[in-house]
Amino acid sequence: MKHNLTQSVTDAGLYQIEDVFPRVDDGAFPVKRIVGEAVEVWADIYRDGHEITSAALAWRLETDQEWQRVPMALHANDRWMGAFTPTAPGRYIYVIEAWTDEFATWRHGFELKRKAGSDLPVDAIEGAGLLTRAQAGGRQASAVIIASCQEFLKDRRAESLLSRELLSAMQEGQRRLDLTSSKNFPLMVDRPRARFGSWYEMVPRSQGQIPGVHGTFRDCIARLPDVAAMGFDVLYFTPIHPIGEKNRKGRNNAVSASEGDPGSPYAIGSPAGGHDAIHPELGTLDDFRDLVEACHQHGMEVALDFAVQCSPDHPWLTEHPQWFNRRPDGSMRYAENPPKKYEDIVNPDFRCEDAGSLWNALRDVILFWVQQGVKIFRVDNPHTKPLPFWQWLIHEVQLKHPDTIFLAEAFTRPKLMKGLAKLGFTQSYTYFTWRTQKWELEQYLRELVDYPEREFYRPNFFVNTPDILPFHLQGGESWMFKARVALAATLSSSYGIYSGFELLEHEPIPGKEEYQDSEKYEIKVRDWNRPGHIKSYIGELNRARRANSALQQTSNLRFLNVDDGNVIAYVKTSVDRANAVIAAVALSPDHREVWLPLEGTHVDVGNERRHIAAVENILTGERYPLDWGGLRVRIDPSRDPAILLRGLA
Repeated sequence: MKHNLTQSVTDAGLYQIEDVFPRVDDGAFPVKRIVGEAVEVWADIYRDGHEITSAALAWRLETDQEWQRVPMALHANDRWMGAFTPTAPGRYIYVIEAWTDEFATWRHGFELKRKAGSDLPVDAIEGAGLLTRAQAGGRQASAVIIASCQEFLKDRRAESLLSRELLSAMQEGQRRLDLTSSKNFPLMVDRPRARFGSWYEMVPRSQGQIPGVHGTFRDCIARLPDVAAMGFDVLYFTPIHPIGEKNRKGRNNAVSASEGDPGSPYAIGSPAGGHDAIHPELGTLDDFRDLVEACHQHGMEVALDFAVQCSPDHPWLTEHPQWFNRRPDGSMRYAENPPKKYEDIVNPDFRCEDAGSLWNALRDVILFWVQQGVKIFRVDNPHTKPLPFWQWLIHEVQLKHPDTIFLAEAFTRPKLMKGLAKLGFTQSYTYFTWRTQKWELEQYLRELVDYPEREFYRPNFFVNTPDILPFHLQGGESWMFKARVALAATLSSSYGIYSGFELLEHEPIPGKEEYQDSEKYEIKVRDWNRPGHIKSYIGELNRARRANSALQQTSNLRFLNVDDGNVIAYVKTSVDRANAVIAAVALSPDHREVWLPLEGTHVDVGNERRHIAAVENILTGERYPLDWGGLRVRIDPSRDPAILLRGLA
């Protein structure tokens, strides 16, 4: 049997398109970018022979039919680059196209032959013949081609075929017989909040002022000026839904509740409703909408906790019993994370025979809250649910509402955390909460900002959570609280605190990284202005973040070689390279003095890249010239364990 070699070559494509950047797992998962930010795409493009190559970068929204294109430029050694700037959030596709530029190849050869003194009448006719077959261009290009062809036919002068104008027109209009396309590469373009934001987590029922009295959404609204004054962008609530009565937990996670115990907000569902209902003591749906609007008026937006779990009283257990597992004795299988037991929670079975209806119902929960004005969701323990479910749900929601943000709260194995980020989660919790030593922090941050993690994993550095009171905070030392929030706020463009951090709350269950008298199981009333708080310090950090675009991204990070194991120093540079921030943070309570080597620190001024010549203290405004390419700084952690400097060219 004869082998059709021509057909084989056509199917395979004449061009090799390799080493495409950026990409995640060879295009299996989306690269992530921010709207209005240029997407630079690089690739090796080559073929046999000496023909001249042209290449283009094409892109479109996943839901669109029409492609947009820009030319790619040859950089060096068959490495090509093109760029485009998405103007709206959404899911995009980009592809690289390459083809032989027949006319440019002919033109280049013709000029070489003419320079060598060859006789060229036939060559000129060949060039003109290419013009007669160029029928793919627009009106303007076609007019140039026709005019050039007519001029050549009139006087047979080769100059008619050699103008730059005709070359440009032919690049648009000529046939592309060997057009080769790369595979499609997915791209997720998010709004800026996906990369930059300061989060404040609160338990809404604890926002009242009367001990033992359940807080309401109105109480939450009353707290907004205080939270906004600290400079937070996102107000994140633990679950706001009805709480089950059956197997309700008591204080400090006691197996049995006493009269008046409010239960855990994560035991979702009661006769009052499920995931699309409001806990009655918090208020009404209208009250919640008022809270969302009040947040907007203070420059903040609401994030909701999406916990895929149910109390034994959840309406779904009677309406859809097929969604849940039972044990051999017929009893309901409650949630466990050995040795922990959650008798007040049951988990739906994602692989039940009616899984499609369950998946749709959970998607509809998200869409319901989007209709109420919520566009940010912190997802509780997503690593305990099937990965295909999350990939499907996030895709479904973002096709309708591309500005929706999903934060994965998954403290689990590193590859699983990264896998969740790949399949669609906008942001991810991290191990920062437990990284305290200089070498640990540097090693971990290098992992997060290296390629390919930087293309898909957006960290959100929480200093504490309702579940986690790290050992290093249990001493209640002000310098440590300040150092941890300074590290979080300057190393990561997204970070968060759980309410009470600003008051230095630090009483643990002995021997555990958990809060004593946790408000997960009781109502807390606090004096938000009690002596010793660090609210003004947090506010200064957040104002510095808003004023310096270098702190609004994570990836452009470089650690400085500081000869002190208890001081960590680094430089962050903005995406446009116009802003550079230098940070030095003490990791012990003692006075420190270190030399900051800043020779390699630059900023862009207009179109020029310049070495910085001086620095400005971001908090005090004091300026210092660099001496011998660096600066000596002194840190008094009892005052402020962090020094933040802006580079000046």
